[in-house]
Amino acid sequence: MSSDDTSRTKKHSRADLERLGARAEERVVRLSVTVSRGPDVGKHVVAEPRAAVTVGSAEDADLRLGDPTVSRYHLELSPSEGGVMVRDLGSSNGTYLGRARLVHAEVPKDSQLRVGDTTLVVSSADETAHVDVPQIAGLVTVSPRMHEVLRQVKRLASFAGSVIVLGETGTGKELVAKALHDEGPRKGKPFVVVDCGALSPNLVESELFGHERGAFTGAVARHVGAFERAKGGTVFLDEIGELPASAQAALLGALERKRVRRVGGDREIELDIKVVSATHRDLRAEVNRGTFRADLYFRLAGARVSIPPLRERPEDVPALVDHFCEESAGAKSLIPDSLVLAWQGAHFSGNVRELRNAVERALAGDASMDEAPSVHGSAPAAEGPVTRYRDARAHAVGEFERAYVTALLSRTNGNASEAARLATMDRPYLLSLLKKYDLR
Repeated sequence: MSSDDTSRTKKHSRADLERLGARAEERVVRLSVTVSRGPDVGKHVVAEPRAAVTVGSAEDADLRLGDPTVSRYHLELSPSEGGVMVRDLGSSNGTYLGRARLVHAEVPKDSQLRVGDTTLVVSSADETAHVDVPQIAGLVTVSPRMHEVLRQVKRLASFAGSVIVLGETGTGKELVAKALHDEGPRKGKPFVVVDCGALSPNLVESELFGHERGAFTGAVARHVGAFERAKGGTVFLDEIGELPASAQAALLGALERKRVRRVGGDREIELDIKVVSATHRDLRAEVNRGTFRADLYFRLAGARVSIPPLRERPEDVPALVDHFCEESAGAKSLIPDSLVLAWQGAHFSGNVRELRNAVERALAGDASMDEAPSVHGSAPAAEGPVTRYRDARAHAVGEFERAYVTALLSRTNGNASEAARLATMDRPYLLSLLKKYDLR
């Protein structure tokens, strides 16, 4: 969702946003991508409802191209409210709309994109259908995009292969991984979590596969590894993108052979597990750069689940706030609507985890918005002329934008590039806001 889209959305009331989510659920968008020029001219793919399309020369790309000037994972296309979201995956030759090189941008339907020597036409096919939304414990949402995630979880819970869960920090990747376990045939068996980012490089194999007493200095007793402890269940490899290169080959070998050997041991142990991994990194870009093994990625990404960040689904904020209030204080609707509306317009780089923290702080009596700038709006006066809704909204959005970018620049000592990075905002858009409000 673009910054403009966020500004338009955030002024709806809580009830309005919940109704918008319900109405949007009636509309299903399928991305359609066609090669109009290049070695693969005529090749065509239609995605599942609301699903993204990966374009590249890799075997598992949704639209696989034979063009040698296209990277293994060149770009990702996903449906959006304003057209099609384009995200270049660190390709060698870039993604272009006309002469403009795109990194992460929204383009209109029926746009022509150039990748290497290939031209793609991206469009969408809209269908109207009501699709039941599964209920999964711990996952609270009214967002159509998250509803599709829930349906994916239901479908993939019985999938025997590996699944990778993608999403920013705090979006709920571990909850999704646990749901993939609990909704499938391995429910009731162990669910073992391994935080790859917290492992010392020289202890990765010991934690995953175990070790025998005396295998190395400090190994004073036998240790049963995560793969062995999860017998019949699921191993969740959190932040798999942090796994050291030296351990990637060992993990690949274990997954390929479906057996492991403890460090210092001589007996092989057969595996009967499901592997779910998660990362906030874009592993396809890492594969392009050669920092993550392509063969390991193929083994881990038998299926992918992508969780959108909270800023792209602000309609979820009221439902999540009520959920956290009920968890912490035993009742819903304890947070003023004005504060909830402000949170809907906030960036929340920590996503749902950061929102939970904000709710707990508010319940404890600290309702400051140091990390989430508030939106000030004017309600119609009891007497006198009523300002048109469109004008009132424009005024409120303007106040928010001015306050937000002023605070952002203050935090970075006027460095616009650093401010854009912190806010995950395109630098040209930030510069346009600075010019609009005479802040530069």
